[in-house]
Amino acid sequence: MIKVIIDAGHGGSDPGAVYEGRQEKDDTLKLALAVGQILEDNGVDVVYTRTDDVYQKPIEKAQIANASGADYFVSIHRNSSRTPNQYSGVETLVYDESGIKAEMAEEINKRLEKVGFHNLGVTERPGLIVLRRTKMPAVLVEAGFINTEEDNRLFDERFDETAQAIADGILAAVGGASKEKLYRIQVGAFRNLGYARDLLYQLERDGFEAFIFWDGEFYKVQAGAYRQLENAVRMEAALRKKGYSTYIVS
Repeated sequence: MIKVIIDAGHGGSDPGAVYEGRQEKDDTLKLALAVGQILEDNGVDVVYTRTDDVYQKPIEKAQIANASGADYFVSIHRNSSRTPNQYSGVETLVYDESGIKAEMAEEINKRLEKVGFHNLGVTERPGLIVLRRTKMPAVLVEAGFINTEEDNRLFDERFDETAQAIADGILAAVGGASKEKLYRIQVGAFRNLGYARDLLYQLERDGFEAFIFWDGEFYKVQAGAYRQLENAVRMEAALRKKGYSTYIVS
């Protein structure tokens, strides 16, 4: 079973960014718990750095993550700018833009963009302790600017969709873990992430829903997720008609 540790940024005596009485630590905890619940509902083993309003140093968060034995680390934050309403959008930070963490960051951003947020992209931040000192692939999601009215409106009015988007991005990157047995069509397996992405983009251009799954050795490109084998067989036939080499996995 995949294990993900979810970190609600800041907490306790550290409120994070503050805007007109709104505190980052409150938004991050609410969103972290919602994302974690969705992951649990999809068969993921979820651990939290905090589930209430307590202070933790960044190094403590990294130590909790490392001690948990989690496969992935996801930290939830809100962004802020010097001037209110100066910037808008979501951004996901990584230690460096390589491997499964970069793929997860892109998947999260892509889905948050569909919610309505501007996609500010993936940014390398090797100096952040929670990204540098964690032993597993780690991402830090900046879920909109806390001092931008439009981002707060989206955060509040489309909160459930925001949580779902982050969870879906995580699941897409790690292969869509599920409690149910699902059939998927594998289209390729690569040691090089770039080759996997090229195939992913080609599949999407051809109208197929696809994702990249890292199994610890290969980046596997898979399409679809079906409860019924016959539906997977039909999709496999459509892929083969387009010239793809495939086989069904579960």
